[in-house]
Amino acid sequence: MNATLIANLRAQCGGPRDGALLRFSLGNALLGAGDAHGAAEELRQAVTFDPTYSAAWKLLGKACLALDDHAGAAAAWQQGIQVAQARGDKQAEKEMTVFLRRLERSAP
Repeated sequence: MNATLIANLRAQCGGPRDGALLRFSLGNALLGAGDAHGAAEELRQAVTFDPTYSAAWKLLGKACLALDDHAGAAAAWQQGIQVAQARGDKQAEKEMTVFLRRLERSAP
């Protein structure tokens, strides 16, 4: 199922429906399938299409963390927190703040 979903989403990339939501959906599916590298690439595309997409910043941080890219995760969540604050997205802001604090506490 997930492989079919990923293939269907990839088929739409570069077409008229390509955009932040498509790339977010593809990144989410890839992360769920265990492909953190592919997910991070697609989520970076999502925030390139729409830099104010707080959910994409949040998931990008998770993908970076899955890659052991702690600096990348922190940067994504910091940017996501700023975006969420600007949009009034309190829930996303709160979640990314918690993720960032946990990451900072786990740092050597």
